Amino acid sequence: MNKLVACFSASGSTARLAQTLAAAADAALYEIRPAVPYERRDLNWMDKKARSTVEMQDPSCRPALADCSAPVADADVIFLGFPIWWYREPSIIDSFLDAYDFGGKTVVPFFTSGGSQLGEGQARIEKLAEGARVLPGKRFAARASENELRDWISQLHLG
Repeated sequence: MNKLVACFSASGSTARLAQTLAAAADAALYEIRPAVPYERRDLNWMDKKARSTVEMQDPSCRPALADCSAPVADADVIFLGFPIWWYREPSIIDSFLDAYDFGGKTVVPFFTSGGSQLGEGQARIEKLAEGARVLPGKRFAARASENELRDWISQLHLG
């Protein structure tokens, strides 16, 4: 079974978790990158005009991806990682899900957050990853251990 950890990380926290997960799952690692990288000022959730705030207010927003070279076609299981923004996945994740065919694949969301859960994001991911089996998403600390992640993976019964 081929596994892929595809991850978007604006500040590095989710990227750290994704690296550990890729090692625990014996999976390839792919960074989801926006064509226009997010700068610090873009992430100020208190600023109603900040890029991330504007994007998250528009459910149809699909920021451009830097590339579409993720090895999704080669993977049976895709661990999809991101930080929680406004109680759901960032819009760049929607762009990623729109860019590939997930039919017949298993998608496993994982995310970082200071305390928020995935909220409406689970249903959004299930809809966008059309034809995929989408498992319930799980929140982790950015510094989760490889053993903690291995235990979680074993509980998923991926086959």
